[in-house]
Amino acid sequence: MFGILRDRSYRHLFAAQVVALLGTGLATVALGLLAWDLAGEGAAMVLGTVFSIKMVAYVCIAPVAAALAERMDRRRLLVALDLVRAAVALCLPFVTEVWQVYALIFLLQAASAGFTPTFQATIPDVLPDEARYTRALSLSRLAYDLENIASPMLAGLLLLVTGYDTLFVGTTLGFAASAALVLSVALPKARPTAPRGFFERTTRGIRIYLRTPRLRGLLALSFAVSAGGAMVLVNTVVLVREGLGLPESALAWTLFAFGAGSMVAAMALPRLLDRLADRPVMLAGAGVIVAGLTGLALTILAGGWGWPALLAAWLVVGLGYAMVQMPSGRLLRRSSHAEDRPALFAAQFALSHACWLVCYPLAGWLMTGFGAVPALLVLAGLALVAGVAALRLWPAGDPVAVPHSHADLPADHPHVREGRFHSHAYVIDDLHRHWP
Repeated sequence: MFGILRDRSYRHLFAAQVVALLGTGLATVALGLLAWDLAGEGAAMVLGTVFSIKMVAYVCIAPVAAALAERMDRRRLLVALDLVRAAVALCLPFVTEVWQVYALIFLLQAASAGFTPTFQATIPDVLPDEARYTRALSLSRLAYDLENIASPMLAGLLLLVTGYDTLFVGTTLGFAASAALVLSVALPKARPTAPRGFFERTTRGIRIYLRTPRLRGLLALSFAVSAGGAMVLVNTVVLVREGLGLPESALAWTLFAFGAGSMVAAMALPRLLDRLADRPVMLAGAGVIVAGLTGLALTILAGGWGWPALLAAWLVVGLGYAMVQMPSGRLLRRSSHAEDRPALFAAQFALSHACWLVCYPLAGWLMTGFGAVPALLVLAGLALVAGVAALRLWPAGDPVAVPHSHADLPADHPHVREGRFHSHAYVIDDLHRHWP
């Protein structure tokens, strides 16, 4: 897995991802504590709203940003967006009202909506070999998981000697370092696409996505991930501070457990995916999420729950979370032509975050209005329904590649122009339809 770090361009991009994630993780802990300071027992509702604003920015802006990015230099765009994120994070320690948090979070996440899918779509061009790209996906997942571990650990240590405002300074430094690392490498230019109108470029990725059977299944699984993740991210602060009466540092360690479960899965998945198809692994991941949420609810009902039970449940949910998330990049890569890849990654980014847009406020509302057990059981039920939907939407005999001919395409189509007569998977566009 770590052999791909010998590639200088990928090594710098991976380092940029790591430092940005570390800063984001510090902000996650700090936002939970800021919400508690501003709203007390209403912190779950504040966090639910904050994460909902984040999702609105992602859903609305990502496709538009992808369309605009087609005509821009990738490196300059990524650096500019990192600097915007750094500037906004620097303002967060000075807020005194909840509405100020909402406004700054929207600006921060609007920049992330342009940055993340562009960054993700660049990696397959840096590492065009699928085996190496699979390792990169696992390493990327590992980076997310290490962030879930390292950020809470670092936050916990910092909170012993300083206030949570300092964590936002760490976020600023993370984004600034990410910009410097991206600036230090030359990135492959995006493949030129056929001339299209702005509306066509904005909606193209979503139209391809929704016409692709395996990606419809991925969307359902993304909803299962959102249900489990929303319970963790929105309600952990209330479970730890109010439900168990634990100190601030316990919040960081509880989120650490979620990251640890995800990291275990990320370490095991590359070898597992060498032997098993993506579909059964990802469907099993949805089942693991359901089991983790349901198990904690039953433990609370039995009256014997405590911090160890919460840590164990979040570790299990983190395990299922990574089992679904890590292979998704492989599905997107197989389901797109290189020239459509940024649009398809942006579509996944927008549609998956639309799922979070539903689950974030729902998790906060259920926790605030009905308590932990109803929140856990409802979100577990939604994850189960999503898993069953994925089972039906994603064909069991899903092939990796579908042989086809380009003889019927116009002479100026990129597949004919570049002489690419080969096989690939469900790739569907207005000129070119491939069915299993």
